[in-house]
Amino acid sequence: MLHKTLNIKGTLTSLDTPLVMGILNVTPDSFYADSRKQTEAAIEERIQTILAERGQIIDLGGYSSRPDAAEVSPEEEMKRLAFALQILNAHYPDAVVSVDTFRADVARRCVEEYGVAIINDISGGELDAGMFETVARLHVPYIMMHMRGTPQTMQQHTDYADMMEEIMLYFARKVRQLRLLGVNDIILDPGFGFSKTVDQNYTLMGHLREFREFGLPLLVGISRKSMIYKYLGGTPADSLNGTTVLNTFALLNGADILRVHDVKAAVEAVRIVKKLTIDNGQLTILK
Repeated sequence: MLHKTLNIKGTLTSLDTPLVMGILNVTPDSFYADSRKQTEAAIEERIQTILAERGQIIDLGGYSSRPDAAEVSPEEEMKRLAFALQILNAHYPDAVVSVDTFRADVARRCVEEYGVAIINDISGGELDAGMFETVARLHVPYIMMHMRGTPQTMQQHTDYADMMEEIMLYFARKVRQLRLLGVNDIILDPGFGFSKTVDQNYTLMGHLREFREFGLPLLVGISRKSMIYKYLGGTPADSLNGTTVLNTFALLNGADILRVHDVKAAVEAVRIVKKLTIDNGQLTILK
């Protein structure tokens, strides 16, 4: 069995038990209204909830990546992030924080000025040519997601001759680029909900095991997304049960990190799946 690890601030973190990443959005327009935190009190309450419910990573975002999201200037994005990072550093200095940004300079400032541990880039370096070299210089883990286009245009780019082939080739090319720059800790995110239709998202989920070929940590982020509520009906607010079902499927098929709004439910899914599995990763059959 392959034992995956991440070097987070000089500490080797095992992924033998998958990690849960709690979402902290300091935006006014994220797709799930309850995730929007903009005041100091709301941000601190969200941080406390993530940590109390045993989330291991706080994923901080200042730019909504929902379809048709409004453009946000680098200055405004950094202002939002800095506001939350000051709260984190003042009251929760030991928290592991990832910053959700596709801008190299924003990523650099978050790491160098505020001690952010991980960079989470929805564009896989496509929207800022300087991102890969910046990650290499900063020596932090890098989450690389698959997406076509931009958050504003991504749902216009869902035409694939062979979606899985394209995604696998996309990652193979970019992993090689990062390795040549000396980046050691690379996390793959297949990009559920990004430049993919509802049916394509389920096809992708069904092929999740194929990403094992890379031997790299795999992040799955499907929390309350449209692949759930557009299929079942309802809204993001109605989608916790569907999220938990898909997170459980993802864990059984190789997910190492779950990016979620609902930390407690995800932590419980990890614990139960861990209880049901044995060392070779196969589900225990009870007779």
